[in-house]
Amino acid sequence: MTTLLAEPTHATGSDRVAMTRPRITLGETVRQTMALAWRATMKMRRNGEQFFDVTLQPILFTAMFAFIFGGAIAGDVASYLPLMIPGILAQTTLTACMATGVQLREDMDKGVFDRFKSLPIARIAPLAGPMVADLLRYAIAATLTFTMGLLLGYRPGGGVLGVVAGGLVAVVAGWSLAWVFTWVGTIARSAQSVQGISMMIMFPLTFLSNAFVPVETLPGWLAGFVQVNPVSHVVSAIRALANTGAVTAEVGWALLVCAVVVAIFAPLSVATFRRRM
Repeated sequence: MTTLLAEPTHATGSDRVAMTRPRITLGETVRQTMALAWRATMKMRRNGEQFFDVTLQPILFTAMFAFIFGGAIAGDVASYLPLMIPGILAQTTLTACMATGVQLREDMDKGVFDRFKSLPIARIAPLAGPMVADLLRYAIAATLTFTMGLLLGYRPGGGVLGVVAGGLVAVVAGWSLAWVFTWVGTIARSAQSVQGISMMIMFPLTFLSNAFVPVETLPGWLAGFVQVNPVSHVVSAIRALANTGAVTAEVGWALLVCAVVVAIFAPLSVATFRRRM
């Protein structure tokens, strides 16, 4: 049943629409999110360029880092792979989520969301839908990274289960961090500015981590930052799962960090999105 509320004198057009809407249930929110996820998936299929960063980047980065830094850091490529492959996996998955904010800003600039705001749907659905679709991109990145590593000689001691678990941690981390870039997409003025801001956030986080070098080789002041860097916890969790199959405390820390990021930036993204729309 639709509930009519007393209309404040200062209510905007969007407020008037919202006050006459039925309350959106959790089940309806999930269905609406999945419907918009399917829309985003269809958009990906028609625009194959959206897969370039998760198909070419894992292959190129894995080969380049292995042969350029393998001998210098670990003595040979084979010894470097157990350190590097989890780092490449985390880097590829996390950098792939930057596209979420860019695409959101492009859709907002094109007026796509002007139609969504007049529909009786949950405000989080237009944001969460594309992010659910992006899980496919993260899964592709994880699969290709491990496949390229195996071709180069990487032999994960955690076996199939350890590799799958490590890949899932990377996918969860990518999805969680995508909320940060979704929020950036709602506050930035253009897609170009979203990309610039996202790179300033992501590149220090990934390269100032333990993804590619042992922490003990770093200067003390830098090692302190690396040890508290959330990306380092994600990389350490993937290493433990893929290389040894062990569920260490780093796995718990990585999942906790992901939960905190979502708890902070998902509400911020929705609130900013509602104000901007």
